[in-house]
Amino acid sequence: MTAIREFKGQHRFLSNFWPCRFEWEGLVWQSSEAAYQAAKCEDRSFWPQFAAMTPAESKRAGRSFPMRSDWESIKFQVMVSVLRAKFTQNPQLANDLRQTGFAWLEEGNTWGDRTWGVSPPGSGNGSNWLGLALMAVRGMM
Repeated sequence: MTAIREFKGQHRFLSNFWPCRFEWEGLVWQSSEAAYQAAKCEDRSFWPQFAAMTPAESKRAGRSFPMRSDWESIKFQVMVSVLRAKFTQNPQLANDLRQTGFAWLEEGNTWGDRTWGVSPPGSGNGSNWLGLALMAVRGMM
């Protein structure tokens, strides 16, 4: 089975930091990272601030806002919902995701994220939830 071990180069579009506009939960987002980080907030009045942020800004901000109490139990489902909006509303991205075929998608990284990815890339050290979420969305298309 073919594997995509990192979201770089031609596969950068798989990253949550890839800039793309889509509507989710009544707001227009600039990246899936911003939507995901906003969803951590119990108070939705903060969400419009996130919608205007770059992916890096939203990731930093996501650490400083009060987190919803049920976050750990819903975060994977939130990611799937955000990614589904990203890909279904952007036909070129949807086509690019479909073009990965049955490849194993792995968010290999060097920053030590072993929940959403695998670190170091290709090591198998990590849960790879982002890759699993992307493959779930690909299966829905």
